[in-house]
Amino acid sequence: MKTVTADSRWHAFALKALDGECLTMEEGLAVLEADDDEILTMMQAAFQVRKHYYGKKVKLNMIINAKSGLCPEDCGYCSQSIVSTAPIRKYTMLDKETLLAGAREAMERKAGTYCIVASGKGPTDKELDQVVEAVKEIRRTMPLKICACLGILKDEQAERLAEAGVHRYNHNLNTSKANYPSITTTHTYDQRVETVQKAKRSGMSPCSGVIIGMGETNREIVEMAYALRELDADSIPINFLNAIPGTPLEKAGRTPPMKALKVLALFRFICPTKEIRVAGGREVNLRSLQPLALYAANSLFVGDYLTTEGQDVQADHAIIEDLGFEIELNALSS
Repeated sequence: MKTVTADSRWHAFALKALDGECLTMEEGLAVLEADDDEILTMMQAAFQVRKHYYGKKVKLNMIINAKSGLCPEDCGYCSQSIVSTAPIRKYTMLDKETLLAGAREAMERKAGTYCIVASGKGPTDKELDQVVEAVKEIRRTMPLKICACLGILKDEQAERLAEAGVHRYNHNLNTSKANYPSITTTHTYDQRVETVQKAKRSGMSPCSGVIIGMGETNREIVEMAYALRELDADSIPINFLNAIPGTPLEKAGRTPPMKALKVLALFRFICPTKEIRVAGGREVNLRSLQPLALYAANSLFVGDYLTTEGQDVQADHAIIEDLGFEIELNALSS
């Protein structure tokens, strides 16, 4: 009788993904609970799926914190929330010229997507006007894909952003539906789902991801992947909690590097055709294993995040070059 080895098991998961089949809950848990000795064969299997859909190209994204702090929400992970005492900069929506300067910086860093992110439950009409004005100018003068992340939207706000030329709208689910009330109480999981759907209906590409390390179980991590598959999010940022002093989750531990790699492989198997992006917290959680992440993920943030520092952009470019991968310079073509 033939024994199914670990190697053949991960290969079978890759074949299921390539055939459009979804892993079962038991298979998803097997990925997350696998022995660390199996990580290289697992990542090789995930790479077969990643390579099939994205080759060896890496998409780069850059964030600008367009409005910092001043947020009435109580999200436990966020240094900008009303319950945070973290010493961060606080300012209202940046003006057009500053947003344009950020777009030029994104191009210098070889980022194909420029992400305009603002704190708050949702944008005011004045804030939306400022973003729309900047987006129109960026679209007119620069070959960048634009992503906006401004919180919960009204129908007409989503339509205005789409009409202005925003390609993608980000609104992360962050955690599982069951775990959501322990993370925030000022809005609901269902409101986040509805905002992603609203962005999609307006014609913007839906972007939604998670934050790993906020007390969720392995089963809940698999459920998050299922939820994003069901939402049909085109881009899925996988954040790993960077616990910031002054936030309710400041004492949460880091995700071990090997566990982080298993999470990335899981999302590649369950959402095989989607852009899987290694996002916030990768530097402090994956640490020296960051290069291995790109065998499952096909996208990175470069530069700083909202209120935390990122890795030097030249270091990220070096990782991609050393792997024999290639930066995708024109995001608008994909």
